[in-house]
Amino acid sequence: MVLVHGAFVDGSTWRAVYDLLTRDGYHVAVVQNPNLSLQGDVAATRLVIDAQDGPVVLVGHSHGGAVITEAGTHPKVVALVYVAAFAPDTGESVTTLYGDPNAAESPLVSAPGGFLFQDRDGFHSSFGADLPAADAAFLADAQVPFAAKAMGDPVTEPAWRTKPSWYLVATEDRMIPASAQRAMAKRAGATTVEVAAGHAVYMSRSAETAALIRQVACEVCS
Repeated sequence: MVLVHGAFVDGSTWRAVYDLLTRDGYHVAVVQNPNLSLQGDVAATRLVIDAQDGPVVLVGHSHGGAVITEAGTHPKVVALVYVAAFAPDTGESVTTLYGDPNAAESPLVSAPGGFLFQDRDGFHSSFGADLPAADAAFLADAQVPFAAKAMGDPVTEPAWRTKPSWYLVATEDRMIPASAQRAMAKRAGATTVEVAAGHAVYMSRSAETAALIRQVACEVCS
């Protein structure tokens, strides 16, 4: 299994899911995205996939969904799992699906050099709505700069057109509305599971997230 994080955070946010899966004997690798361009994140993900010995269940959260959509064409990838994630089609980007990051209602703020951050004061209510306040505050202060280019780069060949896909919809998500998640899942022909959680569902509801990944591995790797 290969886990891919999204914007503003790093791979350590997968720790709880990683611990649950490795405890059950699964080999799990975690990607550290540069978050400078979609192509760079895809390249980083493919390097990790290359290093795996067998079939790969590729999992992505948020912007990581765009990454696995492009990287998932790798021949070792046997399934895609989207976790409250973007699933673009050919020519689409996260910006296409999310909208203008500089819109008045957006929780994102621009920074010099073409980077974006989550508004610190709104981080808990947007990204980490169901995380403990202290955890959300730490994540807000430990944000990874996210290049606007990475948000705007289009997907060229969506893997969900040829690989079986699953989608965990976070029904209380304040970053990607549940309705948008359901629409992307339906378009991708993904098997869908719904969890009453916010955008950081893989952290706040790690057991349910790990259970879905485990179920997918059982179905495609048995």
